[in-house]
Amino acid sequence: MAIKIYKPYTPTTRNRSVLDFSGVSKKRPEKSLVVANHRAKGRNNKGRITIRHKGGGHKRLYRLIDFRRNKYNIAGNVTAIEYDPNRNANIALITYTDGEKRYILHPENLALNEVILSGKNVEIKVGNAMPLENIPLGIDVHNVELFPGKGGQIIRTAGSSAKILAKENDYVVLRLSSKEIRLFKKECFATIGKVSNSDVYNVVLGKAGRTRWLGIRPTVRGSVMNPVDHPHGGGEGRCPIGKPRPLTPWGKPALGMKTRNKKKKSDLFIIRSR
Repeated sequence: MAIKIYKPYTPTTRNRSVLDFSGVSKKRPEKSLVVANHRAKGRNNKGRITIRHKGGGHKRLYRLIDFRRNKYNIAGNVTAIEYDPNRNANIALITYTDGEKRYILHPENLALNEVILSGKNVEIKVGNAMPLENIPLGIDVHNVELFPGKGGQIIRTAGSSAKILAKENDYVVLRLSSKEIRLFKKECFATIGKVSNSDVYNVVLGKAGRTRWLGIRPTVRGSVMNPVDHPHGGGEGRCPIGKPRPLTPWGKPALGMKTRNKKKKSDLFIIRSR
């Protein structure tokens, strides 16, 4: 998708940009692949806000995405490329030769009416899914499994990909989009190519209302609050943070503090952290 830029006819159109949706081929989703999606919007079962800055937003239907890619050796045709309000990547509607339809994440450069496959010994082609052990070195992949058969859990956001660096015994070494280098079981499935819609990161919302449409409520800086409301609050005029380091509203370290559990078992598979 390309970016459409507005002229500054009004204050809200100044610097505003949107995706032009030129790559989207269908307006309405496949009825058999959508379900109702109740979003809590930051509230608990008593209706009280438990997560700040969430609420409102447009209604969404959830599209059921095939992250497992377990239709082995059955050809699928790319019937449509669609917008998905639940993620920043586009999705592709695949119609298999047995009549079943499924959504997958749309890989970059996968065109309409192309045929894709999933299996152990399929062609190295954008959109095809196969175990990591069967993919040559240097190839970009996405929708990578952490556990064989569980379905892709990482490298699913728009424009992201991981590169295969090496193969060692029962493991394959990948460099993730965060620059982390990690080991994966050789049986884990991955999809060839890069996730589409990388231009989404160049979009400028332009007005507060578009943020509200996305279900995001306003965020107030801690430095403009009172001391009772935030550790950064208080003082006369514009004051720096009067603490040794930045803190959250609940007094815990913020802005750069690593929150990963130091005893996490998956540390065994991380060669170089991000």
